[in-house]
Amino acid sequence: MTVIHNERTKLTAAALDRASTACLTVGALGPLVAVIYGLGVTAGLRDGIFVAVGSILWLFVAGALHIMARHHLGRMR
Repeated sequence: MTVIHNERTKLTAAALDRASTACLTVGALGPLVAVIYGLGVTAGLRDGIFVAVGSILWLFVAGALHIMARHHLGRMR
């Protein structure tokens, strides 16, 4: 039963880590690439601050999910 438990633990940790990668890509790197390529240049300062704060929040969510995945791996037997 230990092998099954370990495999399920690794599967859950991998899913959490993939979710953290998706959050990082969509929430933080996506807006950064849009700024680099000049998309949304007509947006005002208020919109830029909103996007920056949103990106930082997504970055923290990605970090939290990654930490949760590492913590979940500690449950292996």
